[in-house]
Amino acid sequence: MQDLSYYEILEVSRDADKTTIKKAYRAMAKKYHPDKNSGNTEAEHKFKLCNEAYQCLSDDKQRSIYDRYGKEGLQGMGGGGRRSSGGFDDLGSMFEEMFSGFAGGGSRRRQNPTDMEKYNLDMNVDMYLSFNEAIFGCEKDIEFTYKNACKPCNGTGAKDGKLSTCKQCNGQGQVMMQQGFMTFSQTCPACHGVGSASTASCKSCDGTGYNEERGNVTVKIPKGIDDGNRLRVSGKGNIGKRGTRGDLYVTFSVKPDKHFQREGNDVYIAIPVFFTQAVSGETLTIPSLTGELELKLDIGTRDKQHFTFRGEGIEDVHGHGKGNLIAQVNITYPKKLNDEQKELLEKLQASFGIESKPHESVLDSAIDKMKSWFN
Repeated sequence: MQDLSYYEILEVSRDADKTTIKKAYRAMAKKYHPDKNSGNTEAEHKFKLCNEAYQCLSDDKQRSIYDRYGKEGLQGMGGGGRRSSGGFDDLGSMFEEMFSGFAGGGSRRRQNPTDMEKYNLDMNVDMYLSFNEAIFGCEKDIEFTYKNACKPCNGTGAKDGKLSTCKQCNGQGQVMMQQGFMTFSQTCPACHGVGSASTASCKSCDGTGYNEERGNVTVKIPKGIDDGNRLRVSGKGNIGKRGTRGDLYVTFSVKPDKHFQREGNDVYIAIPVFFTQAVSGETLTIPSLTGELELKLDIGTRDKQHFTFRGEGIEDVHGHGKGNLIAQVNITYPKKLNDEQKELLEKLQASFGIESKPHESVLDSAIDKMKSWFN
């Protein structure tokens, strides 16, 4: 995945719109999220690549530059560059300054390695809700695993917390790469830009810098929560080196209902109606989210016709009113008729007189017109 383009990483085409890109990113992020793949370094790497790809492709300016120049063009965005007073010999140093800006540049002040966290303090857990739990709200107990900085190594992952200068980058956090006459910097692959590395791993945490612990919390889920919504639980995330604790984010997935279909705060329900009920304009009792409603059909109700019950939908999760319930009529017809039913239908049709034969005037004029073509 490392050598793939941003489009290939998210598995979208180059002409994909923002909605498609966002949907693909969410699916990939869920699949490779570290909380779902504890200890899986490959999944963690893929998760970072997905984030990197989405940050670029979701930004019109970055995406345009990436499409034209690739990742090197994006690296140049941060450097700004400077005008060279020299000749051709200065061209390499000018490119070096441009591209090093993205990775931090030699003049950028690096953070103290002992202060840098090895993991994000904020964390995410996924929660599945039934349709009615999401509609009416509920309370849920969440059990989760969070990271706590290892005390013996002070969260560094090094034995006794002792770090030494990275040999590959000599403590710079970056290594220089050259392609032809172009020279640019990139984050040191050995120390990941920190500039320091452990000479021996901490035995307490196996060099990870943290220990995993179990936690639980009860959350009150508001009415109207929808698929993909997130809820923040303050101060229940991972714990850092200095005891600072991040937030826990709960991402919801709502299971679909057999009868009701949600579209925003509106709810749709399909109502099967026999053709005689539609013709006569019968009144039906239908289910709603809170009970039963009376549906008065029009005389001659059409197939797929919608009847709207205002305010009978889902309560907005932010408290901005309620949606509507939309009943869609699906007219059904008999698959076969007995002799008595045929006779009754013929009598019914005859009782409407000329009104029951609207096709005749249309067909007669069409036939006359067709005959005129051959005269």
